[in-house]
Amino acid sequence: MPTASEDRDVVKVNNASLNELKNALDDAIKRFLSRPDLFKQIHLHTDVRLALGWAGVFVAGATAFYAWRLDFEQSKSLTWIGLIVYVVLTLLQTLYAYFVEGDIIFVGKRKTFDKRIVTERITLYSRTKPSTPENPPAYTLSLTYRRSTSGGKSLLGRGQASEARPYNAFFDEQGVLDHDRFETWVGEIVGRVMESEAE
Repeated sequence: MPTASEDRDVVKVNNASLNELKNALDDAIKRFLSRPDLFKQIHLHTDVRLALGWAGVFVAGATAFYAWRLDFEQSKSLTWIGLIVYVVLTLLQTLYAYFVEGDIIFVGKRKTFDKRIVTERITLYSRTKPSTPENPPAYTLSLTYRRSTSGGKSLLGRGQASEARPYNAFFDEQGVLDHDRFETWVGEIVGRVMESEAE
C-alpha cells in the first residue's frame, strides 16, 4: 500500500504524554486512510455522540429559558424533568462512547467494480500497551477487513490483524512524528490483511 508523499504539517507532541502520542498516531491514521484513493471515512460514531451531546445542550438551554421566564415554584417540576433528561442524554453519550465506540479510531468503506460491485470495509482499533521494565510503551493497532458483494449478502473474504510497535519507533527525542515510517508500517499491516483474505 503506497504512502502519501505530499507535504505535511510537522506533528510535534510531548514525549512524556502517552495520550498525546496515541492521539497523534490516531489522527495520522485517519489522514492516511481517508485519502481519495483509499477509503471513505464513515463518521457514524462521531455523529451519534454529537447528536446526543447537542440534544443535551438544547434540553439544558430550553430548561434554563423556561425557568428564567416563570416563577421558581411554577417551573420547579419541569426543571426537574429537564435535569433528568439532560443527565440521561449525557449518560447515554458516555455509555455509547465506552461500550459501542470503544477503541475504534477509523471505519472506512470503498466500492470498486470487479465484474460486479465489491464493497470493502475496514475498521481500525488502537490502544496503548503499558510499559514494562523491559519494554517501552507501545502503540497497538488492530484491524478488521471485510470484502463483500450484493449489498453485503455475499462475503468474498475477511481478515484481521493486530500488531504493536513502541512509540519511540515513530517519534524522535523532540516528539516529532516520522510520517513516512508510521504510514509504511500501517500500509504494510493493511496490505497484508487485504492480500491474505484474497488467497
